[in-house]
Amino acid sequence: MSTTQHLNSPIGTETKSRGRWLALGVLVLAVLLVAVDATVLGLATPALSEDLEPSGTQLLWIGDIYSFVIAGLLVSMGSLGDRIGRKKLLLTGAAAFGAVSVLNAYASSPEMMILARALLGVAGATLMPSTLALIRNIFHDPKERSLAIGIWGATASAGAAVGPVVGGALLQHFWWGSVFLINLPVMIALVVVGIKLLPESKNPVAGPWDLVSVGLSLVGVISVVYAVKEVATHGVTWEVAATAALGTGALYAFVRRQFALPSPLLDMRLFKHRGFSGAVLADLLTVFGLSGLVFFLSQFLQLVQGRDPLEAGLAELPAAIGAVVTGLIAGRYARRYSVRTIVTGGLGAIGLALAVLTLIHKESGYPLLGAALLVVGLGAGFSFTVTADVILSSVPKEQAGSASAVSETAYELGAALGIALLGSIVTGVYQSFTAPASVAGPVADAAHESLGGAVEAARTLDPHTAQVMVGAAQDAFVDGLRLASGVGAAVLLATAVAAWFLLKGQRLQEGLEH
Repeated sequence: MSTTQHLNSPIGTETKSRGRWLALGVLVLAVLLVAVDATVLGLATPALSEDLEPSGTQLLWIGDIYSFVIAGLLVSMGSLGDRIGRKKLLLTGAAAFGAVSVLNAYASSPEMMILARALLGVAGATLMPSTLALIRNIFHDPKERSLAIGIWGATASAGAAVGPVVGGALLQHFWWGSVFLINLPVMIALVVVGIKLLPESKNPVAGPWDLVSVGLSLVGVISVVYAVKEVATHGVTWEVAATAALGTGALYAFVRRQFALPSPLLDMRLFKHRGFSGAVLADLLTVFGLSGLVFFLSQFLQLVQGRDPLEAGLAELPAAIGAVVTGLIAGRYARRYSVRTIVTGGLGAIGLALAVLTLIHKESGYPLLGAALLVVGLGAGFSFTVTADVILSSVPKEQAGSASAVSETAYELGAALGIALLGSIVTGVYQSFTAPASVAGPVADAAHESLGGAVEAARTLDPHTAQVMVGAAQDAFVDGLRLASGVGAAVLLATAVAAWFLLKGQRLQEGLEH
């Protein structure tokens, strides 16, 4: 790997304490918006469904294409930042993110919305890789860096949970496109402040940006995740098998190419470090549980329990509170006890909370839901923050770009898989519900596409038939929610066991780096 240029800006040195913490604030703002945008659309789904009338498959793509594209491009964009400068990439991405948000807000068809979300993912992918790499170069003291990563991690974890609150507040007074327009003023502020506060860092002897590797990583990630989503919803077909083979082949070719290139997009030798690999796995599946839970609980709270968007968003706030609280103290506790204790405990907490949700029913009281969300947030704050610190500190400073890209790819891929796999399980079970015999044709088809579609279709029916159909649809949705929670719990608890062994002996750094 090539070396990373040391920061020569006085803002980025240990002697300018205030400057580097202000710089962290700018980085955290970027992370917050990207994380919020991964889940903010959850509460807008009913209103968006009514306005754009997407099919069930289109609705899933609207929900997850953003995270798919980010996951597929993060490694490539991290490499690009090494070459053109991480500050430059961050600020360029912020400007693009704001502009494309406007396109999302005014999308007039499901196809346009999917395209707009994909473009937003491209812009988001330019933002994320710079943040952790800049933190690695700004904060040289490991304990200070752990706190900085704790703030970063708390923001990233909480952002996914804050998204529904922000969306709910906006949807209470505005139309669904407002959840995107909020990005514009924030990104303008980020660019203006970032120009003055952020130091530049890049690789002064970087090799060429390999476009073949860029294409292979994008095709590989999107194809594999799409195949997972389709298998969960429709079962195995030859089209799905072909897509999975295409994605697997592309990823295999990507890995082989990285070993052959003198300046690879991603140094695959990083994964030979057991602690690094274990942290990446835990990182991915922490976000898998958090994002999947937030996505389908947003619909449960609104479409099953009848809460308005703001009330539903506030109901999910305990997850954000838990993530912030534990994210800020995770580094300290990982040093006092051990990395594997904290990460395993965090993963186990998420798994147990998901297991509790297998008991959920239409009339479940908020104490059960709120407690589960709080425990998920507490677990995510511990696990995600410590794994990010492990990933970043497991490699030399000159490899910070590759390491941070891996961490953020795990984050976004986890979010995509959480929505795709768990959401698809919910959808698959839901679509099996039986509509009243008198409901047929387009109305029945619309009702089977999604729960939002059933609620909308019921408005064309007489009150009694509508009540029966919506009740059956809600029961099926809750059945799917329980099954998805059980699958998520099994995955998280198994990962907790794996992390206990993979992270054995792993420790966070103590002394000041030189």
